Amino acid sequence: MTNTKITKADAGTDKAIGLRRTLTLPLLTLYGLGVTVGAGIYVLIGTTVAQAGPFAWVAFLLAAFVVGFTAFSYAELATRFPVSAGEAAYVAAGFKQPWLATVVGLLVVVSGMVSASAVAVGASGYLGDMTGLPSAPLIVGIVATMGLLAWWGITQSVTVAAVVTVIEILGLCLVIAWGVGFSAQGGTPASELLPPLQGSHWGGIISASLLAFFAFIGFEDMVNVAEEVENPRRTIPLAIVYTLIVATLLYIATCVAVLLAVPLEKLAGSAAPLTLVFANAPEAIKLGFAAIAVVATINGVLIQMIMASRVLYGMADRGGLPAIFARLSPRTRTPSVATAFVTASILGLGLFLPIEQLAAWTSQIVLCVFVCVNLSLVAIKHRSPGAGDHFHVPVAVPICGVGASIALLVIPLT
Repeated sequence: MTNTKITKADAGTDKAIGLRRTLTLPLLTLYGLGVTVGAGIYVLIGTTVAQAGPFAWVAFLLAAFVVGFTAFSYAELATRFPVSAGEAAYVAAGFKQPWLATVVGLLVVVSGMVSASAVAVGASGYLGDMTGLPSAPLIVGIVATMGLLAWWGITQSVTVAAVVTVIEILGLCLVIAWGVGFSAQGGTPASELLPPLQGSHWGGIISASLLAFFAFIGFEDMVNVAEEVENPRRTIPLAIVYTLIVATLLYIATCVAVLLAVPLEKLAGSAAPLTLVFANAPEAIKLGFAAIAVVATINGVLIQMIMASRVLYGMADRGGLPAIFARLSPRTRTPSVATAFVTASILGLGLFLPIEQLAAWTSQIVLCVFVCVNLSLVAIKHRSPGAGDHFHVPVAVPICGVGASIALLVIPLT
C-alpha cells in the first residue's frame, strides 16, 4: 500500500501510469512473512502464558484456525480485485456503501497505530534489557525515530524486507534450537504441555488466543501489493497459504521451546520473554539475540506507521477525510500531516497503556475488519456466484470466517 500511495501521489510523472509487476511467489511469501512474523511472537509469549499457562501453544493454534478462514477469503478477494486499495475496496464492492468503506479504512488505520504502540512497548523491553534504561524514554526515542524515518520517505524494498525477515526467522530458529537442545530445561515438562479435553483451563486458552491472534496480524497486508505481483491470481493465494503455514509452525515451535526452557512464573508478563531462554547462554549469544529482537520489533513499528499514514493520506486524497491529511511535504513528497498525526497517536498510546491492552485492542479491531471483509465476500458471491478466472472458495469459507472472528471477539468477554 505504501508504494502505491506514493506513486499515485506523484502526479504529472510517468510513474502515475502504473506499477511494475515484479514480485514473484518467493518474494511475496517473504514479504508476507516479514509483515506477519516478528513483533507479535517476540513480545507476546509472556502475556499469553500469563493467561493460558503451559497450554499457551494451543492458543496460537486456535488463532491460526480462526485466521485460516479469513485468509482464504482474502485470497479470493485479492484475485477478484487485484488492486492496492485492500479492505476498503472489498467492502465497497460488497456493500456498495462508500461510508462503510471509509469506516473500515479508519479501522485499519487505528489497528495500525495501536499495533505499532504495542510493538514499541515490546521493543522498549528488549532495549531496556540491553541498556538498563527505563521504558518511557525508550518508547519516546523509538517512536520519534521511526516517525522521522517515515516522514523522510524511507520505505523498505521487498529485497530489504526479505533480508530482515530472514534475520527474524533465524532468531526464532535460534530460540527453538537453544530452548530444546541447550537450555537447562527448567520450564514445564513436555508431558504437561497437552491440555486435558475438559476443564476450566480452556477459558484461559481461549482468552489467550485473542492475544495470540495479534501475532498473525499482517498477512492481510500482502493484498496491498497486488498491483506489483506477477500473475496475482495464482501467486497471491499460494503466498498467503505458505505464509500462514510457516508462521504457525514457527509460533508453535517457539512457544513450546520457551515453555520447556523457562519457568512459568518468569515468563508470565515478561516484557522480553524470548531472552529468558538464553539465561545460561554465552554473553555473545545473549547480545546477538537481543539485537535481532530489537530489529524485529522496531521494524514492525515502522511498517505499521507507514501503512497507517498512507491509508489516511489515500482516504483524504479521495475526499473521504479532511484534505489536510493529504498534504505532502514539498521536500520529501511524503504525507507529512498524516505521518505526524500517526506518530503522535502511537506515542500517546505506547506511554499510557500496557502492552496486553494494546494487543487485545488491535486484535479486536482487526477481527471487526475481518467480519466486514468476509461478509463482503458473501455478498459478492451472492451477486456473482460464478468462479470466473480468479481463485475461488466455497461460500462456507467466508461464512465460517465471520463466525470464527465473532466467536474470538465475544468468547473472551463472557
